[in-house]
This record gives sequence, C-alpha cells and structure tokens, in this order.
Amino acid sequence: MFSTAYGDVGSSIYYALGLVALIALGATPIALGIAGILFVFTALTYAEGTAMYPEAGGSASFARHGLSDLMGFVSGWALMFGYIVTISISAYTIPSYLGYFWEPLKTSPVVHTATAMGIVFILMMINMIGVRESSRLNLSLAVLDIGTQILIIILALLILFNPVVFWERITSYWPSTPNLIFGVAIAAIAFTGLETVSQMAEETKRPQVKAPRALVLMTIVVLVIFAGISISAFSAMTPAELGSSWATDPVAGIAHNLSAAIVPGELIRGLSEPAHQVVVAYVLEGVRNVLPVLVALLAATILFIATNAGLLGISRLAFSLGRFQLIPAELSRVHSRFKTPYIAIAVFGLIALVLQVPGFFGPDVFANLGGLYAFGSMLSFALAHLSILALRIKKPDLPRPFKLRWNVKIKNRELPLTAILGLLGTGVIWIVVVVMQPYSRWVGFGWIFIGLGIFFLFRRLKRRSTEQPGAWPGETTGSKK
Repeated sequence: MFSTAYGDVGSSIYYALGLVALIALGATPIALGIAGILFVFTALTYAEGTAMYPEAGGSASFARHGLSDLMGFVSGWALMFGYIVTISISAYTIPSYLGYFWEPLKTSPVVHTATAMGIVFILMMINMIGVRESSRLNLSLAVLDIGTQILIIILALLILFNPVVFWERITSYWPSTPNLIFGVAIAAIAFTGLETVSQMAEETKRPQVKAPRALVLMTIVVLVIFAGISISAFSAMTPAELGSSWATDPVAGIAHNLSAAIVPGELIRGLSEPAHQVVVAYVLEGVRNVLPVLVALLAATILFIATNAGLLGISRLAFSLGRFQLIPAELSRVHSRFKTPYIAIAVFGLIALVLQVPGFFGPDVFANLGGLYAFGSMLSFALAHLSILALRIKKPDLPRPFKLRWNVKIKNRELPLTAILGLLGTGVIWIVVVVMQPYSRWVGFGWIFIGLGIFFLFRRLKRRSTEQPGAWPGETTGSKK
C-alpha cells in the first residue's frame, strides 16, 4: 500500500517544484513548506477516516457518512476532477523528461502536447480492457525513486550547496504578495495522490491498521524528500531558471546542473593515494554520465505509472459513487467481459485529453492545470476535514481504530485540532484559487454545476432524497457492519 501511494504522491516531485517556482519564485521553499503542513493535517484526517470506513471513496465516503449524500457527491465529484487533472498534468510532463533523448519533445508545443495526449489515450484504452497493478513493480520503482532522489540530494549538498547563495536566491527573487499567496495554493499540487490509500482500503487486508501506517510513513518520506529536492534545486539554479527553462522537468534541471558541476579532476584533489584518486574519479565520471539519463527514464516511468494510477483511481471512485447511487449507474457500469467501469474511464479520460488541448497554443496550460488541481483537491480535502469533525459530533462512540490526538473539547465533544486547522487551511487555499485564477474558477465551477445538475436529475428520477446519509446496501445507517 505504501509503495503504490508513494508512487502517486512522489510522482508530483517531478513537476510540482517547477510549477510552484513559476509563480512563487524565491518563496518556493516557503510555499512548499506551508503546503507540507497542510498535507500532514490532511493525511492524519484521512488516517482516521479510512480506519473508520475502509471502503473505496475516500473523502466522498467520509462526507457521505458524516454530512449527507449531497455533500458526499460534491466531495466525490471534486475528487474526480482532481483525478482527471492529475492524469492530464502527469502525462503532460512526461515528454519534457523524454526530451533529453529527443529535444522536440520538450521544445515543440505541438510535439509535446500530441505526445502527452497519446499517452493518456493509450492508457485509457488499456484501462478499459483491464489492467492490474503490480505491487512488486510499484515497490521496486518506489525504492529506486527514493534512492535516486537521496543520491541527488547528497551530491547537491556536497558539491553545489552554498548557504549564502541559497539565501540570496530566496531574497533576490522574492515574489509579489499575490504571487506568494497563489504560490502556496498551487503548492498543493505537490501532494497529488493522497487519496490513493483510501481508495485501496477496501482491497487491503487489515486496512484499519495498514492504511494509517501507510499514510503516516508516506507523509514523513515525502516531506523529507521534498525538502531535500527544494534545497538541491535552489543550489543548482536560480528560481527564474527553475520556473522557466526547467518548469515541467525540474528534477532533470537539477541533474543537468549537478552533472556539469561534477569535475572529477577537481573533486579528487584532496585524496593523497593515487589508487583512491583513480577509483573515485571513475565513479564520479560514471555518475556524471548516468545521472541525467537515469532521471529522464525514471521520471518518465514514474509519471507514466502516476497517469495510469489516475485512471485506476477513476475506476475505483466511479464504482464507489455508483454503488451508493451518487452518480447514474450508467457511468459506473461494468463491462460484461473486462469487468471494468469502461464508460467512466472513457468519459473522464476524454475530459483529461480535452484539458491538454490548450498546450498546442501556449505555455499557460501547465499553470492552469495546477490551478484546476488545487480547485478540486482543496474542496475535496476541506470536506474531508469537515466530515471527520461532523462524525466526532454526531457519532462520538463510533469505533475509531486510529483516533487523532491533540483534541479540543467543545460542548463535550472532542474535536481534533489538526482537522480544524486543516479545514481552515484548505478552505482558505480554495478561496484563494477561486478569487485569483479566473480559468480555475470558471472551469472548476462549471464542473461542479454540471455535476450537481446530473445529481439532482438522477435523484429526482430515482425519487431519493439528496440529504439522506448514504448507507451500504441492506443498511439503514451510515456505518458499515
């Protein structure tokens, strides 16, 4: 469970840094730090919620149990939007890394966008037929990914890091206040894939134990890696370079500059033994030649798997929403032969393709996709926090295999402080995105209003209350037996 979740969340390292730098410039580490704090709060909320309700759906499941079917749908629909954007942005950044081998993949908008759309289309077809995740492959790639990033961080700290230069790059490229605020909002994209653990809970043995453990471990690893990569990036290049030339492939930029800085003849001067000099020089030369290639291949592979994971997430979420009658059964219909929700994969996969189309005409598509992700994910996360708080009030005696600490008592109810702060933080970020980015505002609200229209029409035809808390088939309450 950890390896799959890390593959989804960790994949954002390969594009989030450049996207945040595009807006927050020198304040990028601060923006990522603030987003990281909210990530911790949200991961803890998911740990409690998933342990209580180990079913596919994530925040949609929490909202359905804690608030109402309507709020469950809104959360699920926003979450679906987040999956769609994750598919688009993960696929969109793959060609940039493969540009190491063929430059037009990175420099030509037409070639770049066409390749990204082709990746989504191929994976969409594969998922409609049916594909299984390999836990061994996920684990192997997660280990290789973490190992490569640790190597980059260590080399950058030893060869490139200079505290004075690092501080100058922060202060000299300090952004305007609006850009700093929006940069914090966009930094939320650094933590795509948080829902993965909740979506997998129903398919996991002992999810009440494994899900919280995976979420906590993933949080620690991702925060440490992101902190190290941020320092490495600012040691390797200026924020302006990071947010322009290397915006869609920031880790490749680090590897490129690091490789150029590895000069074996200079680095072995401190060694007295000739034999040691030969060995170290040979190793350094190998690292210098291999590192850019390794990063290009590994990043493309991780992002490819993340794109596929988004489509798998859509499958699980569509099935969950359909099972509890939050979306029409047609959308969650399972193919008689392939046993996949092929209509949902086709519909939402095509929307992911449409979101990439602006890439043919200009570079703004990358920042716009980041804003769209923040719109959907922050709305979904805010409702997750609100749902956990509502469940503490409405169902205080409900068994909680993983119960959050640091509670505040209000009217004899213990409310977790992390969920309160998480609700405030994610809510504020969502409002910032709505106010500051017109593209995200209109596309995001358009998505929500279309979804609400489908929901109310569907419920009207079904003659089912929109406020009735969802229940498992055969149940009258919100809890699973």
